Amino acid sequence: MREPTPSPPPQPTVPPKPSSEPTAGSVGPVVDGLFSAAARHLRELLHAVTHPSHPPTPLLVDAPKRWQRLLPYVVVLTVVCVLFPVTITVLAGDYRVSGGIAGALAALQVLPLLMMGHRPLQTCWIVLPAGVIGSLFLFTQQGGQVRSIWPWPAPTIVGLLFLLFALALRERRRTLVGVWLFVALTGIGLGQLHPEASDGTNLLTVVLSAVVLVVGGVLRERGDVQRRLVEQETISEAERAQRTLLEERTRIARELHDVVAHHMSMITVQADSAPYRISGLPAEAEEEFASIAASARESLTEMRRLLVVLRSEGTEGERAPQPGLNKVQQLVEATVRAGVPAELSMAGGLGTGPGSPAVPQAVDLSAYRIVQEALANVVRHAPGATTRVSVRVEDLDLLVLIVNGPAPEPTSRVEAKGAGGHGLVGMRERVRLTGGTLDTGPLPDGGFRVAARLPLRNPPKNSTEKNSTEKDSPAP
Repeated sequence: MREPTPSPPPQPTVPPKPSSEPTAGSVGPVVDGLFSAAARHLRELLHAVTHPSHPPTPLLVDAPKRWQRLLPYVVVLTVVCVLFPVTITVLAGDYRVSGGIAGALAALQVLPLLMMGHRPLQTCWIVLPAGVIGSLFLFTQQGGQVRSIWPWPAPTIVGLLFLLFALALRERRRTLVGVWLFVALTGIGLGQLHPEASDGTNLLTVVLSAVVLVVGGVLRERGDVQRRLVEQETISEAERAQRTLLEERTRIARELHDVVAHHMSMITVQADSAPYRISGLPAEAEEEFASIAASARESLTEMRRLLVVLRSEGTEGERAPQPGLNKVQQLVEATVRAGVPAELSMAGGLGTGPGSPAVPQAVDLSAYRIVQEALANVVRHAPGATTRVSVRVEDLDLLVLIVNGPAPEPTSRVEAKGAGGHGLVGMRERVRLTGGTLDTGPLPDGGFRVAARLPLRNPPKNSTEKNSTEKDSPAP
């Protein structure tokens, strides 16, 4: 007989969790939530009014001009120099305070304003308690019968408004609200000590302080928005320049595909035909030629795949052969038809055939594109300017020089692409590709000069590039 299976032990009963949803006749959780939110906001408010949100740097420290950076110091010093003697005079004359005590009270309330240019929040918690202490002193000294403006003397109100404006230019909204609440509560509370003498001064101070804080806060937020826009524009400009550079490099890579593919095709044909052209080759040599031809064909296949990756979506491959120095004459003639008087000076034999024998194909194509971009910039930025194009061989280097004079009439700068390239960016990349040098810059007469030196032999390992200007147009 099998033993009976023991039954599982009974599970302990877990009491259901109390629901946080309020029930009829119970508002405890709701009240607790309101108290918790109020306590949290109060803690945040206290933290905001006791911790500055910015480092102790002066106002307008990032201004471009020196007088703008010095302006806050001049304003603060002027306010202090004016308010200090005026406060002493008002306390001694209107409130019947002795000269020494008036000077001490004025120093306590006015001299801390020297810090409001770079530490406005700390200055507030010196000046505001000092104002309260001064008001209580005046109230007790005159036996509760103040015979002048109450609770704040006029110079104190003026200094307070300047301080609040400086604070609004630096701090966040929560901080401004906390400081304004302190000003309002202390002003109204002191005003109740002697309502007959206040005559609405405390309420006027509350309203003026609110207006000053709102105006200063609006100016600060507007400045923050403008700074963020400038930063975003700078980032966008850098990204645009990087994208332009990458597009130009991709375009150059697509164009060089034809040059490299031509050489790889020649290697394949020569390796395949070598056993038929050369008699008596050993079997090892025939196998080596066959391996060379197979590697060349595989390289061509991989290059075609790479070209598919480099080609933009929606574009088709160019079926026309790549241009070279043999097309420069036609390029200059087209520029003349566009209204630019251009002249060409090119050494004989450079443009007599496709891919001139003395000029490597990469250099041949780069020289043509440099002339093309330079002439396109002349048409776009200096229409009608006299232009000279010179292409010659000098010290085993190909020297390409394009010089244009000033435009006959002032023209507006039109940001447009020329000939499918990117102006000086494309020129620099093509010169860097061949290991040459590029010199661009304006001329004293208002024209522009583009000079490229492209080596006709193997490019050096470390090519140098000299740019006398960074603007992407040949006309001022």
